[in-house]
Amino acid sequence: MDKPLSPIPIKDALQSAALIDSVLVQGWVRTRRDSKDFSFIELNDGSCLRNLQIITKNSLPNYAAVQRLSTGASIRAVGTLVTSQGKGQKWELIAEQIEIMGAADDSYPLQKKGHTPEFLREIAHLRPRSNLFSSVFRVRSRLAFAVHQFFQERGFVYVHTPIITGSDCEGAGELFRVTTLDAKKMQRRTDGEIDYAKDFFARPTFLTVSGQLEAEAFALALSKVYTFGPTFRAENSNTSRHASEFWMIEPEMAFCDLSGNMDLAEEFVKYLIADARKHSPEEMELFARFVDRELFARLDFVVERPFQRITYGNAVDLLKKSGEKFEFAIDYGSNLQSEHERWLTEKHFNCPVTVFNYPKEIKPFYMRLNDDGKTVTAMDLLVPGIGEIVGGSQREERLEVLEENMRRHKMDPADYKWYLDLRRYGTVPHSGFGLGFERMLMFITGVSNIRDVIPFARTPGSAEF
Repeated sequence: MDKPLSPIPIKDALQSAALIDSVLVQGWVRTRRDSKDFSFIELNDGSCLRNLQIITKNSLPNYAAVQRLSTGASIRAVGTLVTSQGKGQKWELIAEQIEIMGAADDSYPLQKKGHTPEFLREIAHLRPRSNLFSSVFRVRSRLAFAVHQFFQERGFVYVHTPIITGSDCEGAGELFRVTTLDAKKMQRRTDGEIDYAKDFFARPTFLTVSGQLEAEAFALALSKVYTFGPTFRAENSNTSRHASEFWMIEPEMAFCDLSGNMDLAEEFVKYLIADARKHSPEEMELFARFVDRELFARLDFVVERPFQRITYGNAVDLLKKSGEKFEFAIDYGSNLQSEHERWLTEKHFNCPVTVFNYPKEIKPFYMRLNDDGKTVTAMDLLVPGIGEIVGGSQREERLEVLEENMRRHKMDPADYKWYLDLRRYGTVPHSGFGLGFERMLMFITGVSNIRDVIPFARTPGSAEF
């Protein structure tokens, strides 16, 4: 009895080294056109950007049904892989059998015409079938693999930090609350506050804004660790660069100072860009042709040049003396805005820039206080076209200084006893940073809106699909 054919990905069919007498492919019809005795079907299964052309002869028993196939329908095709007679493709399939799996009528939204990203966001469940978004999400998959490869090659241990937490890492208070309490029947204490003793975890809990604090605990046992997972910000910010749910990559290293931290961040950014260029050439070519014609020049610019390093104070001086008219005024003690970051990278230094040693007032409690008593060992890595892509610091390893930082930020050290224990028992200098995965994807693909590099975006007022 003949063994049934196993389907092969269209990517493998297109890369075949030789003719194949009998092959099975399956996927979705991109287009169909008819000639006198044939129908030509362009089939895509998502394994690569390109389609496989399938030639169906009018001798097929279900040829009438094949002629009714429209864009979006799904089929299985068995046939012979032969050298293509057409231009722009090496192979095509002469079909001996077409099985129609699922029809699609004219209401299918992805007909063969141009669609705006705004329209495609409204059909986020179907947009992965488009060339642009199938490419974005294949690159997202490849880059996620590259993240792990980078850290595993360097001896880091992957740690899964909790999604539900009682700690606010950033101290910003922009948190999504997690509760099983009935909003209509919430019991209150005598002081009027909600009685969380009756809640599922018997205390206020939130969706995490960062895995950093927990990663520090593991770094102070395993030396080098990283997290890579979803994080959440209840920040009512409707910009092209902010999302309420996004993925963060956060390495944490014991026995590492700010300089070592900056070295790793710069190496990491270059590694991810080089990986995308090497392993996703077709997708990157599409982005460079249809999304951002300056893309390759900008990416090569970052990979080939050393990063300039400058203190926050010197960066502010340069900006103030620039003569540039910024929308947001810049002064010592204020946060750098995107326009300031882009001026530094694109106009002044003409290369990526790492800014370090920020005023303690504008940075979170856990950053190490410098000897000047005014600045902390923070660093932001800025790239052309987007601004900040990495933020990190050396962490405060001195118990008394950390407790004082907490009080200055109006935090109760008693709420962070476990975190302070890390400084009581065998404390060491340690550092880490966070890289927003979607920001990195935007930079590498040239896609300008964060909603278009994450499968189902979560933004203020929008939690569809």
